[in-house]
Amino acid sequence: MRTIYLFIYLFFLVIRKNFLKINYTNIKNKQGEKEAQQYLHGIAMKWARDFLNKAGIKVISEGNENIPSEACCFVANHQGNFDIFALLSVVGRPIGFIAKKEINKLPIIPWWMNEMKCVFIDRENVRESLKAINQGADNLKNGNSMVIFPEGTRSKSSELGEFKKGSLKMAVKANVPIVPVALDGSYKIFEENNGRLEKGTIKVVFGKPIYIDQISKEEQKELAELVRNEIDNKLKEV
Repeated sequence: MRTIYLFIYLFFLVIRKNFLKINYTNIKNKQGEKEAQQYLHGIAMKWARDFLNKAGIKVISEGNENIPSEACCFVANHQGNFDIFALLSVVGRPIGFIAKKEINKLPIIPWWMNEMKCVFIDRENVRESLKAINQGADNLKNGNSMVIFPEGTRSKSSELGEFKKGSLKMAVKANVPIVPVALDGSYKIFEENNGRLEKGTIKVVFGKPIYIDQISKEEQKELAELVRNEIDNKLKEV
């Protein structure tokens, strides 16, 4: 019963935020893209925090000082659906996500995600995947930070999966800092409980940024493994 109530609450949060479209559009038209993105980030952060608070989920973040001032690519492991809420609640800047194409078919949410510079990817279609990577790289070049989960799907456990081949091409093409992010505990809230929401704690640890042009060519060739190892080490520390 509690799970149903929380999802109904989430639905009404989404509906309520939808009424802010007019404010957002006015800011975008009158003050420009940068101010509009800041406003949108505020909406997304409050939306995530409201739901996490109502669900009894605590988010603890460490290493926020490692986040560079310029646009960057956050590369995170993916234990469960609540990873997205956790990141939205603690990353102190506008961020877009690389998301699976199926989300684009949902009501209301895709409009906000598009405005947040999220990119929908079809991993089964090579041409469409390449277009998504290029779109994400353009977002980064234009100063919009992005989040990618290179495992490609939720692990639903504490185990770190393998990274998809070419998953970091977006960051390489844009030549922006890569911030490894270790997320721990989210799978215990939903995925481990047969579809029931439970109270819990999600830990978010931001590692030191990796600057692509400051590492050796050998390291660049093994970039995905380098980032994966950084995340794995953080998870072991947690």
